[in-house]
Amino acid sequence: MLPLHTRFSALPAAQGLYHPAREVDSCGVAMIATLRGRPGHDIVEHALTALRNLEHRGAVGAEEETGDGTGILLQLPDQFLREVSGINLPPRGAYAAGIAFVPRDPAGRRSVLDALRTIAEQEGLLLLGTRDVPVTDGLVGPSAEAVRPDFVHVFVADAAGQRNGLALERAVFALRRRVEHTTAGYFPSLSTRVMVYKGMLTPAQLDEFYPDLRDPRLAS
Repeated sequence: MLPLHTRFSALPAAQGLYHPAREVDSCGVAMIATLRGRPGHDIVEHALTALRNLEHRGAVGAEEETGDGTGILLQLPDQFLREVSGINLPPRGAYAAGIAFVPRDPAGRRSVLDALRTIAEQEGLLLLGTRDVPVTDGLVGPSAEAVRPDFVHVFVADAAGQRNGLALERAVFALRRRVEHTTAGYFPSLSTRVMVYKGMLTPAQLDEFYPDLRDPRLAS
């Protein structure tokens, strides 16, 4: 296995469908996985290291503290969410969780969360509760700060306690899309399986902005 910080100074040789002549600059993607069969915070740390090593694939404007966007997709951190939310969650797979981007003004925030609760009921779902996602103030540049939403963990389950897995995944997808189409809310993810932390950040800022990502209890 190559060290995490190995640097490459040349393009790979042509092979299969790949040819170096077709290389273009674009967003970078790194994938980290383990074969040991159990989640760990070290996987999150490795992923954040890989993300920082892809900083050359991102961009900044006149403000070095405002990136053009970065994020991380994790396995749903079930045990972490149980500990920090204070909500009596159903078994893994029987609830969905995600981060809602909501307006920072109280009325706008309330409008999104009220719509989420109402539409959830229409879809036969139940909003179990919410958690304000902690963030580090004063970290991002003025342009990012000017458009920054609030970030809220939301937890949803089947109202009858019958749907889980793929059936629940489909139901919360419909919920997510309906809320996004009718309010100012946005969900990077709402799922029984995965969770996304993202923002208008540079790769180096991601875990500084979201302290959750540095919490050793958060495992993937």
